[in-house]
Amino acid sequence: MIDDTLVVEGVAHDYNFLPENCVDEDNVGRMVGEHMHHLHGQWSGPDYTIEKSMWMEHGAGPEVLGRAVLAESQSDIIAYHETPIYHFFHDGGSPLATGLAMRERWPNRVFLYGAVSPLRPGAVRRVDELVDEYQVNALKFYPYDLIDGRITGLDMSDPKTSFPVYERALERGVKVIGIHKALPVGPGPAGSLRIDDVEGAALEFPDLTFEIVHGGLAFVEETALLMDTTTNVVVNLEVTASLARTAPRRFAKAMGAFLAARNGAQRIIWGTGCLAAHPRPLIEAFWNFETPQDLVEEEGLEPLTLEAKKDILGRNFLRMHDIDEKELRARIAGDEFDTDELAPAWGGNVEPVRTEAA
Repeated sequence: MIDDTLVVEGVAHDYNFLPENCVDEDNVGRMVGEHMHHLHGQWSGPDYTIEKSMWMEHGAGPEVLGRAVLAESQSDIIAYHETPIYHFFHDGGSPLATGLAMRERWPNRVFLYGAVSPLRPGAVRRVDELVDEYQVNALKFYPYDLIDGRITGLDMSDPKTSFPVYERALERGVKVIGIHKALPVGPGPAGSLRIDDVEGAALEFPDLTFEIVHGGLAFVEETALLMDTTTNVVVNLEVTASLARTAPRRFAKAMGAFLAARNGAQRIIWGTGCLAAHPRPLIEAFWNFETPQDLVEEEGLEPLTLEAKKDILGRNFLRMHDIDEKELRARIAGDEFDTDELAPAWGGNVEPVRTEAA
């Protein structure tokens, strides 16, 4: 917690960039891993950058990832996201097994998003599997996949591919669909990273909540407009949250646009994407963030208030998943992470800060 505000890590991932997990014989997955480690260093900062050998050759695993979020940052809850990046990685890029192991270890603190690729045969059966075998809390989509040898974009509003998955999700009691947008991960159609296709899905399925992951990293105005024209679209700040530390004016403009949308302060979900970034520096940057006054006065930007920060850091996620905060606080009280002391980042496995020789 931070100042008695409950913090929900809205997206956590494990990564496996080992050659045997890469689908393409040219090891495109390895190149993705190299690029993502570079970004990880930018997003986290030098004191919170995981060693490259662990990133590329080992991965985190449930213990390292879980403790990075729950012991090394002010986060209280983890939403672990499996990803269906099957065109690069055999296990989809962020394997469900890590999330399952964390939930078994810390059942009161871990929630799961299970991956589905609507473009693949058996997508509807996959929903049943995720509910029956793994008791997931939500589903996670990716904007493109390798189908018949071609990278193919996913249309969230396609009645033939996507709608049957939504229908089964509702039948099985799953009410949240997370969709990766805005952030490229390796080669793929840039148009599929746009958010235009979410509107048709949201209007056709008002009982589902569509969670735009990486919202605000691109297409800020379009996303804010979508929030105004729908009531069941929310924005997840995974990676976008890093802008509070690295590009504060850009972050202020994105947040201002979302806060100005209909009920905007209640429709933004916190997320760092850990491993993508260590959660602690981003939480602290966000908590201490103040919207630049010149942007408020000259551009009419909606300021980020303390109350909005509390909603974004935890309340909105709990509301979206119908979780009672008082009951949740009671369940986690007194466990191993109920402390104000934070452990060293990545268990001390951070990159050394390099300086130029004099």
